[in-house]
Amino acid sequence: MCGDKMAKITDVIKEIATPIVLSENCVIFDVEYKKEGSDYVLRVLIEKENIDEYISINDCENISRKLSDELDRVDPIKNPYMLEVSSPGIDRPLRCEADFEKYNGRDVDIGLYKAINKSKILTGTLTGYKDDIITIDIDGEVVEINKKDTSYVKLSIDF
Repeated sequence: MCGDKMAKITDVIKEIATPIVLSENCVIFDVEYKKEGSDYVLRVLIEKENIDEYISINDCENISRKLSDELDRVDPIKNPYMLEVSSPGIDRPLRCEADFEKYNGRDVDIGLYKAINKSKILTGTLTGYKDDIITIDIDGEVVEINKKDTSYVKLSIDF
């Protein structure tokens, strides 16, 4: 299948999944539909609206069961696939303005295409995002990075 058809399938799945996910007090982070090996996988990534709450195995199980039933009923995907419902993880990526606003004040890891101060990975506290400029505080030093210069921005995990 071509990319456009895959994108349309994910839009249809988002439309079907949204009321189910919302009924379990969660929101959709992303929907992926792709071929992995010889199988197609439909992956629905969910999270809680409140950043201090985490997805439980029960959340995933309840949504998966309800979504599977609805997908069987509507049958939007004609070929066989595996359904996965999961969390984007504790190191979830930040991709859009809403993500940066939601996680402002949290520690983030930023991968860079070109090193800053001899490092291609920066860790600091997210303090702002405007016009594709990410602002972080690294030990009292304010650093601004254009989003296009990043390979990733994700929540930092502190062990």
